[in-house]
Amino acid sequence: MTRGEWARATIPVWIQISEPVARSISTAGARALGDTIPEDESATAAGAFAALRRLGGTLFSLQLGQIIGQLSGEVLSGGDIGIPLLDGILEHELRAVLIPQNISAFAEGLDIPLHDVMLYLAIREIAHARLFKHSKWLKLGLVASITDYANGISINAESMRAAMSDIDLSDAEALRRLVSDGSLIPPKTDDQVIALTRIETLLALIEGWVDVVADNAAHRLPSRHAIAEMVIRNRAVGRPGEKALAGLIGIDARPRRLREAASMWRALDAAVSAEERDSVWAHPDVMPTSDDIDDPAALISRLSGHVAPPDAMDDAIRRLIDEDGTVDGN
Repeated sequence: MTRGEWARATIPVWIQISEPVARSISTAGARALGDTIPEDESATAAGAFAALRRLGGTLFSLQLGQIIGQLSGEVLSGGDIGIPLLDGILEHELRAVLIPQNISAFAEGLDIPLHDVMLYLAIREIAHARLFKHSKWLKLGLVASITDYANGISINAESMRAAMSDIDLSDAEALRRLVSDGSLIPPKTDDQVIALTRIETLLALIEGWVDVVADNAAHRLPSRHAIAEMVIRNRAVGRPGEKALAGLIGIDARPRRLREAASMWRALDAAVSAEERDSVWAHPDVMPTSDDIDDPAALISRLSGHVAPPDAMDDAIRRLIDEDGTVDGN
């Protein structure tokens, strides 16, 4: 997949998760302007309010488009950001893709053959897509959680008015910065902190599981550990596009506890069968918690003897090159 194809294909999900913030910014801007207009002029100002709402939405859309374009030059694969962005054949599935141009740039400076890097990232991407295919609740649940969190972001008119008083409203660049720098996003409420922690934990569990399964599948690839470490660093540090996205919509998609989650999955991998390990993906109610990441012993105890119907996720991963686990790298 090319950078442009990735950008175009992911737009619908970006719109879904960012629309609540765009709506809040537009509404707050119109209210802030309304508070400065005398009551006897409010009727004639109605058109200005509508225009301001449209302007706010347009500025937000332009900035979102710029960030998507920036991300398209940074992502290595369809699942690289963590948010389910590329729809598969069925509603709960994801499409597995690679971005060869970005992978070539990522591999520069590494003392590792490009073919090895491409192969390892293909294994990771197919593992990621396989997980969503077998855990039918995961895609819709994760996107819904992110959208619900965004719906809780409410930008009040007073904050908007204060921000607008410091800039020249005829300066398009100043307006763009106002929308994109994150200063309008209010402090998180207690409920939002809890919701965001859940999202970050789930993203870390997904990424950690992919790390372990990919490592198992790529056990004959000598360079796998070095490539895996670079992938983890790349995700942990955060790329410019990801940071810009966090400022725009108030959500940082980086899995903050990725290393700890991967350690938990390795502990499970060593203590229980693959079927027992993967049984936790059957339903959100049985998913590991943040406490389980801290101390996997209790989770291992719960899983011992509890075997889900053999859905053979690991077998499917091992057959990733031979079966339908085709990665689109065109």
